[in-house]
Amino acid sequence: MKTILVDAVNAFVIKDEGIFDKMYRMLEQYPNRKIILTGANDEQMEVFGLNRMPYEVFTLKHNPEKTDPAYFKTMLKHFNFDIKDVVYFEHNLEAVKSAQSIGIDVFHYDQHAKDIEALKKFLDKNLSK
Repeated sequence: MKTILVDAVNAFVIKDEGIFDKMYRMLEQYPNRKIILTGANDEQMEVFGLNRMPYEVFTLKHNPEKTDPAYFKTMLKHFNFDIKDVVYFEHNLEAVKSAQSIGIDVFHYDQHAKDIEALKKFLDKNLSK
């Protein structure tokens, strides 16, 4: 069963609001493992509440950033995942391109539109591959 890689800030977590409840409820419909990906350092983990998430959180503390394919290579190695074991959604287009460059199936999540239905369609399609 594939793991859902979840973008942290500006997707799952909304600044000054906390967890985006509509997204959380949608993700909870899937029995798949979920891992929140972030670049946050210790201070940012506290500020954004990433140390109190309902799913495990992975960070490399900006070394490197998610815009660097090395971030995703390190994450895959850390969890002993193959590229085919994961699907990912991310708001930052440069990070989307970074993950895609190593072969990860990625959905570019528009943080302003907050289109949960489009995200759900992506997950439904790609979790069954």
